[in-house]
Amino acid sequence: MSGLKKRGKDVLRWLVARSGFERAIISLASLVFAIFVGALIILVSGRFTTCSTAAFYLPFTSIGFCYDPIQIYLLLFNGALGSPFLLGEPGLLDPEWSIFNFRFGFTLKETTLLVFTGLSVAVAFRAGLFNIGTQGQLVVGALTTALTVIFVAPFVPEGTIGGLILVPLGIIAGAVGGGVYGAIPGALKAYADANEVITTIMLNFIAANIAFVLVSGVFRDPSSSVVATERIPEYARLPAVIFPAASDFAEIALIGGLLGIAGLYYLLEYTSIGYDIRTSGVQPEAAEYGGVNAKRTTVLAMTLSGALGGIGGAMWVLMETARWESSVPALGFDGITVSILAGNNPLGVLPAAFLFGVLKGGALEVAFQTDVPSDLVGVLRGLIILFVAMPEFFRMIGSHFVDLSEDEIPAQSGGEDNA
Repeated sequence: MSGLKKRGKDVLRWLVARSGFERAIISLASLVFAIFVGALIILVSGRFTTCSTAAFYLPFTSIGFCYDPIQIYLLLFNGALGSPFLLGEPGLLDPEWSIFNFRFGFTLKETTLLVFTGLSVAVAFRAGLFNIGTQGQLVVGALTTALTVIFVAPFVPEGTIGGLILVPLGIIAGAVGGGVYGAIPGALKAYADANEVITTIMLNFIAANIAFVLVSGVFRDPSSSVVATERIPEYARLPAVIFPAASDFAEIALIGGLLGIAGLYYLLEYTSIGYDIRTSGVQPEAAEYGGVNAKRTTVLAMTLSGALGGIGGAMWVLMETARWESSVPALGFDGITVSILAGNNPLGVLPAAFLFGVLKGGALEVAFQTDVPSDLVGVLRGLIILFVAMPEFFRMIGSHFVDLSEDEIPAQSGGEDNA
């Protein structure tokens, strides 16, 4: 084995052997390093930009820069958390800051939606399946939720009682729609040996286009200027209780996400179904030899994955838009990165989703408050995600190529074979 190849294998072996706490420390260190590298990129960009007054001077020099990295990062976190940090004033924290503000509510809304899509991808990954179709399952789940609530609403009482009926019904409809759509690539993988990466990618396009045609041709709201269904009744929405209503964040939705995390963790770690899913993902041949029905487990894992993606779509309708719209955000694709950041562990999905929510909410504030190009803000977001995700990404790769139990015994003299 060449020296370079051996060093690479040693690094992978070291990453695979890290405990959950050690991996969290590595991710935190990667985040700090990403912020430092991002600051350098901001400074370099500021040197190639023309401005009348420098926003930042390098300490102990007269070298000026058009962009101030400290201001940009403070705005990034202020935008996500609702301005807890003071800018240009004595002191660091604003004593009048309240956690129950619009911008922090927006961040938590994004976090909540990404929790469900992150869990969706994590289930499939734990089963050794690459579900790139969470976006399509979310689209189907969102449309199923909107149409179900719209059609059932005239038959239930208005007000609180109607909401208690329609909200759970809408969530169940989203789960069923997403689950059925997720079962399709699962069945194709199990019984036709079709590559799930290709089928799920193609099903994303199919879902988006079929939903667009159905809504534009059959279910479109005639009063809407965009392709969208009619709005669901106000009492069928998930309301904001503590946070401002304009943030579109329903606290009960986040509670549901936390219950989903706990439930999925219990399912994977402490049930026979979870054991089948986990062993199929680690050693499919050994799992089948041990009595696991590989085909059934594949379909089950993809169905559960699709159901969670469909619930994400239901939450998008019930909490944010109150209808299905053609401009569905790329929450399913973001869920892939969230799952990788979390190491495909349900317990890690919440902090990974929260990081995404912070970056999205903060980026909007930077764009509003500064003349920093949106492309540069996107680079900062991507840089942070890349640095935090890479150690976990290589650990996932290493887990498939490195055997921690193998002992590399150096060759002995005398021509004897090593056992």
